[in-house]
Amino acid sequence: MKITYLSFIVGALLLQGCEQPNSNSNASTKVETKPVTTTAEQPKKETTVKYAQNVYFGDTHLHTNNSFDAGAFGNTLSPDDAYKYARGEKITASMGLETQLIKPLDFLVVSDHSDNMGMIPDLYAGKKELIANPLGKELYEGLMAGRNHEVALKLIKGFSQGTLPDVLNYDPESIGYKDAWNAIIDSAEKYNEPGKFTAFIGYEWTSMIKGANMHRVLIYRDGEEKGRQMVPYTTTPPYGSQNPRDLWKWMQTYEDKTQGNILAIAHNGNLSNGIMFPLDEQYDGTKLDKEYVESRARWEPLYEITQMKGDGETHPVLSPNDEFADFEQWDVGNLDLSELKTNEMLPGEYGREALKRGLAIEKKLGINPYKFGLIGSTDSHTSLATTEADNFFGKMSTSEPGKARMTDALVSGLGKTIHYRKTINSGLAAVWATENTRQGLFDAMKRKETYATTGQRIQVRFFAGWNFNEGDLNSKDFVQLGYEKGVPMGADLPSKAGEAPQFMVVAMKDPDAANLDRLQVVKGWLDSEGNTHERIFDVACSDNRKIVARRCDKVVGNTVDVKTATYTNDIGADSLKALWIDPEFDSSQNAFYYVRVLAIPTPRWTTYDAVRYNIAIPDDIPTSIQDRAYTAPIWYNH
Repeated sequence: MKITYLSFIVGALLLQGCEQPNSNSNASTKVETKPVTTTAEQPKKETTVKYAQNVYFGDTHLHTNNSFDAGAFGNTLSPDDAYKYARGEKITASMGLETQLIKPLDFLVVSDHSDNMGMIPDLYAGKKELIANPLGKELYEGLMAGRNHEVALKLIKGFSQGTLPDVLNYDPESIGYKDAWNAIIDSAEKYNEPGKFTAFIGYEWTSMIKGANMHRVLIYRDGEEKGRQMVPYTTTPPYGSQNPRDLWKWMQTYEDKTQGNILAIAHNGNLSNGIMFPLDEQYDGTKLDKEYVESRARWEPLYEITQMKGDGETHPVLSPNDEFADFEQWDVGNLDLSELKTNEMLPGEYGREALKRGLAIEKKLGINPYKFGLIGSTDSHTSLATTEADNFFGKMSTSEPGKARMTDALVSGLGKTIHYRKTINSGLAAVWATENTRQGLFDAMKRKETYATTGQRIQVRFFAGWNFNEGDLNSKDFVQLGYEKGVPMGADLPSKAGEAPQFMVVAMKDPDAANLDRLQVVKGWLDSEGNTHERIFDVACSDNRKIVARRCDKVVGNTVDVKTATYTNDIGADSLKALWIDPEFDSSQNAFYYVRVLAIPTPRWTTYDAVRYNIAIPDDIPTSIQDRAYTAPIWYNH
């Protein structure tokens, strides 16, 4: 099924509940120059409607040359460059290729690492205090010789294991650190244009427990006046801590001192080796208590479910009945491969299992610490927020387009290797908000009216209520009715004894990308014995397929031509919708529901590379993938 311009516009109006589709409905990255359509060129619509009418696509997790690992890998691009690129300007990447987004992002968070912020530029400059240290001198000489990958891994492994000398762990109260932080704020203020493009102040808290990734991205609702009052919270004593409990205390201090607002997004958990989502006790043996669950629920409203270091929805070991669970996993070990992965670690790493664990913890402690919305982001360390498979610019500057990135190793340890080819072009954060401002987007993130995509700009709406009908689903006022008669993604559905809720979902393809395969509702629940369960229901299928035993009766097919790295939209649908009632609903069981939207298969970025450089595709990676979107859940509590 091929999309028409008219059908796209009609579908966009339905999803957004307003007369005009979002100006930045799609973006991709191109090496060559392309015309750029910016938000500023679109007419503004006056409205008094208070519900979220527009979806805004952005990246909440991007690193520049101020991050010690990104800079060591060869990233020469500044926060200014990152914002210019996100807004649609042409940029020359660190390795010399020109690149430009066809359409800009709506928002960006430059989230450089809290620890050692600004150290690498000083190392490149040969700062005498750094090169007076033997390791500092070795690293400096390596950078001067162009051995970026070697230097970066030495720094990452030293930081992961806590063995870096004090001189290479920058004091956050030092002039160099404060200068770097103030420069990041300067860039955000310079490129923030309320209503057109939002540049958030933010950073990534870099907790690393012996290589197990516990990072969080922090986002400020505020501007420079409040943002400058406190430097970021680091992880190295005596100035910081690895423990998220201490981070949450710092966040409380920030809000008390500045009267501002801040939130944290837990990093994709599949490099945490099981410690991102504890069930009974933290990594240090401390039992979960009411303080922990209250703090986590308050400060961490979102989870980064997909990004370049793998997809974090679920795993085949955790979801053996989910035929789409085996999608772009990083399940070899922790970040520096100092500890290999075991199946016992997996439940503490993936988003769906965390949502289930949250139900169990709530029954025990009274609060669900994992009642989070979902977003995707890139975690790109190149300053380039790129997500399109046909123009993927890699995760590190050493993996920008070129022949070698198909076979080069990213990290090795304990007899295992993760190659650059395992990185994925994911992902994007999608936010349904009333306006494209720091305040509008931040408030939408707090209320969890968000979803994640693995790179394509799929649009999706999801509502739950007790009185929906087919007329509501097909109404031109679909969105308004969704809010008036129910609740949107990210919300709690008030209980109503004896009745099963109705769910309305409408999704549209990215107009410049693949058609849609199907819509699925993923349900998790807690039974009377305290055990958690999950089940997947296909609720809409393209190409007139039927739903039999909770699944589309046929696979959608695959039009990918591996020899040419092309596909066609002769299969699938440009939009799908459904009104669904849970046939297994039990009003006595707490549950969550979220939507997974699957696109038809398209070439993986490595397939494009294979054609572009006339090289073979290794056997350990697929030739095609099915991009997807994950909505924030809706929770039912009896």
